[in-house]
Amino acid sequence: MVAQLQLDAVIGFGGDIQSGLIFHPDGQHLLYPLGSTIVIRDLAASHSQRFLHGHTDDVSTVTLSPCGRYIASGQVAHMGFTAQILVWDFETGAIIHKLELHKVLIQSLAFSCEDENGIIYLASIGGQDDCNLVIWNALTGDPICGSPCSNDLSFFVKFFNKDPFSLVTGGSYNLRVWSLDTVHRKIRPTDCNIGQLRRVFTCLTIDDDDETMYVGTATGDVLQIGTGRCLMQQVGPKTLFSDSVTCIIGTPSGHLIVGAGNGALAVLEKSSLKICREEKLQGKIRSLTLGNEGHDMFAGTASGNIYYVPVATFVPELRNTCHPTGISDVCFPGGYSELFATCGGNDIRVWNSRNCVELLRIQVPNVEVHCVCFSVDGSQIISGWSDGKVRGFGPQSGKLLFVINDAHVGGCTAIACMNDASQRRIITGGTDGQVRVWQITKQSQTMVASLKDHSGTVNCIKVRQNDAECVSASDDGSCIIYNLQVYKRSASMQASTFFKGIVYHPDESQIVTCGTDRKVTYWDPLDGSAIRVLDASEDEVTAIAITADGDLFVSAGADKLVKVWHYDEGMCHFIGVGHSGCISKVAISPDQGLCVSVGQEGAICIWAMGVAAEEDQAESQ
Repeated sequence: MVAQLQLDAVIGFGGDIQSGLIFHPDGQHLLYPLGSTIVIRDLAASHSQRFLHGHTDDVSTVTLSPCGRYIASGQVAHMGFTAQILVWDFETGAIIHKLELHKVLIQSLAFSCEDENGIIYLASIGGQDDCNLVIWNALTGDPICGSPCSNDLSFFVKFFNKDPFSLVTGGSYNLRVWSLDTVHRKIRPTDCNIGQLRRVFTCLTIDDDDETMYVGTATGDVLQIGTGRCLMQQVGPKTLFSDSVTCIIGTPSGHLIVGAGNGALAVLEKSSLKICREEKLQGKIRSLTLGNEGHDMFAGTASGNIYYVPVATFVPELRNTCHPTGISDVCFPGGYSELFATCGGNDIRVWNSRNCVELLRIQVPNVEVHCVCFSVDGSQIISGWSDGKVRGFGPQSGKLLFVINDAHVGGCTAIACMNDASQRRIITGGTDGQVRVWQITKQSQTMVASLKDHSGTVNCIKVRQNDAECVSASDDGSCIIYNLQVYKRSASMQASTFFKGIVYHPDESQIVTCGTDRKVTYWDPLDGSAIRVLDASEDEVTAIAITADGDLFVSAGADKLVKVWHYDEGMCHFIGVGHSGCISKVAISPDQGLCVSVGQEGAICIWAMGVAAEEDQAESQ
């Protein structure tokens, strides 16, 4: 029987989703999207988190009912298809309703407070291909009524705090207050009068008494509008924010907290809309959420950072960081399991594997990093980049140690270090199909050999323990074993697949590969013949790693699952569910205690290697 693999921790946050970070009213949990899943994290225990799986594509918006019992989330869909809204039970994580009316994208969702009959309503608006406002009964999942939002795009919807039959929508040059008539199943709009001003409205907050609303704009100002007659009362601050106002919330003390696209986090007086205090966060602020009766606040930014801000002192404290884009590679240093490195977008990050804290960040603007590895002695982090350069950095300082210019035409996609530290040699592969050996010294970096046998991108390179041979896996459907004494090919393995990953068995009697044919294959390195073929997945397998003793190996790929196999049996013993995007790479810690997988949705999952999840352990007992 296949057991569930124990997930120790997840590093990741979908920070680019508007108002995606939500502080639960119980003061104990944070909710946020990550790819196509929703994460519910317990603030008391940093490694305690639940995942809501159900969406078939990336989550585009998420909201929580005022009572904290229901979660609603919308997703992106392919052009021409309907986009799902899922309503979840917070306590159980079960899907209560699947709602489908909008096309392509769910732009925004909002829950109402309860009406006199205890009914809660859910409002949803579609994206640019839909632009409709639909009101649902959140308890039964039935649509009540709908209407086109406006003649232009709409970006947000929000119910009044105490009136379940009034709501506001806003977007490009439109801001409307709607009144809901559930008896006649009608919804009627009133346009807000803002005089001669023309604004793109981006976010909104409504006073507790529902008398006034404050609306943020793409121009960088805030409009105060009376909800009764829908007339503008004032506009501020006098000095505009240098980017759009992206989120706005009201505090119990009578102030507004505003987040802007340039990372500015400001406190405004409600009466005059003057800025009282301003702080700077890293990245575009997309979410502000209050909790604990307005004393605590969390802010989420598009660069994947979560900040904790006590409202009284208003001093931001960085709580979580992650990659804002897909991650392409992960590796451990030789013989040390306490940290690992990941790379994605334009940065390399080094993490503590026990408490998931980011220790170092190395950024190179305007280029993308494809691969990363530690030198054998741990003195360098060596990386391959989309501009064809190989860069070496100090593992503690992050200082640039060397650059190999024009190492590969079109980008360096694979990298490996030779095991003899005194030789100081590395092997690289690129999109040009070349495999090159380099001698690295403090003064110079010289090419020792260039091997051109592949006709496609080289995806992975592995070196034998004695440095006599290396093997490369490529998109051209071949893996080639090179003799590193004479720099000639000694054998090759062919299959009708794009080879994505390759490893030597620790005793080096066999080579294991994975690729787009959905199979894991054992090969004889002497003659290049296939010994055993395993059907490893229903989708392409993109990553493979093996333990130091050779008993277990891990495969992962586009099916978003991490699978732990027994090498000799060829049987899958554990399956890890946690990713919501294609898994790019997996790495096993040198002490064999952890497995780290990284995905295209920007998540880093840390698994207890070969340990069943607690639910499975309880069932077996």
